[in-house]
Amino acid sequence: MDLGEWMGFPYEKNYTSRESQYLACEKKVVTEIIEHLERNDDSPGESVVVDTTGSVIYAGDDIVSKLRRLTTFVYFPVPSEVQAQMLKQYVATPRPVLWRELFRKSSEETNEQALARCYPDLLRSREALYQRYADVSIDYYKRRQEGFGVEEFLRDIIASGPVKRNG
Repeated sequence: MDLGEWMGFPYEKNYTSRESQYLACEKKVVTEIIEHLERNDDSPGESVVVDTTGSVIYAGDDIVSKLRRLTTFVYFPVPSEVQAQMLKQYVATPRPVLWRELFRKSSEETNEQALARCYPDLLRSREALYQRYADVSIDYYKRRQEGFGVEEFLRDIIASGPVKRNG
């Protein structure tokens, strides 16, 4: 069973419990990363990349603030027209995500209809949190241009201001 099968969907019986278990594990791992970064803050010149899951925004202000103090948060905004494409893809092949109580099914809806109606709200909510925590944003269309690779990515991050290195 993969993670998606285990977590399930917000209309399933054990979803809320599993969503909480998943988030508790995420918080634990991010806390371990923070502790590692704090222990190793005497390594000037060492660059560390922490590639979090998108749900790191739900780890809580305390954890996210500590991680932001030690790292540069890079945000990848998704324009509304791309979010519309994401909705179409999600409706065609739904997959489990953290809904954080944004799934609300009315009595007249099927599960699929409720997912399709609530998913745009979920995306907007997540975008707002990503934007709130971001130190740097890299435009969706820019990062999809031919030739935009690791060097251009790093150059954009560095150009945005001082890069945090373990505190």
